[in-house]
Amino acid sequence: MYIDNCMRLQVICASLTSMAAEPTADTIAAWTRLMRTQQAMLARVEEALKRAGHPALEWYDVLYELDMAERGWLRQADVNARVLLAQYNLSRLVDRMAREGLLERRQCPVDGRNNVLSITPKGRELRARMWPVYAGAIEAHMGAHLAEGEARSLAELLAKLLAAQRSAPPA
Repeated sequence: MYIDNCMRLQVICASLTSMAAEPTADTIAAWTRLMRTQQAMLARVEEALKRAGHPALEWYDVLYELDMAERGWLRQADVNARVLLAQYNLSRLVDRMAREGLLERRQCPVDGRNNVLSITPKGRELRARMWPVYAGAIEAHMGAHLAEGEARSLAELLAKLLAAQRSAPPA
């Protein structure tokens, strides 16, 4: 019986190991190029914003999410999920942005452990000034190098990967 159970366990382990297939060379190349491209393009966008005298891209991202919020405000945890910053980084950023008068932070009436953030008119104005620089960098470093069909195909491929991640169970 013991040997039988050990053999079953070995078969189960072997099948689990084989389920975790190695990525193909093409998949590895695509992953590497995606990561390198993201880093390079973000660096170019950051450079353009800095040259124009604007704050970092993460400021724009927070202002954008607040400006687009259906109710005109978002819980800080929701902003955090949308902009993909570590919680402590977002907390520091929110502190700086509130001091600059770009957003307002209030205690959430429903969840005392959370803040509610809303964009101010000054925040909307900054976002509006940042957008032409950001849009120009997107066009210069991406749009100018892809045909319309290629941009659409890339967007569709990335949407497919993003949807798979959103539907995957947490690791």
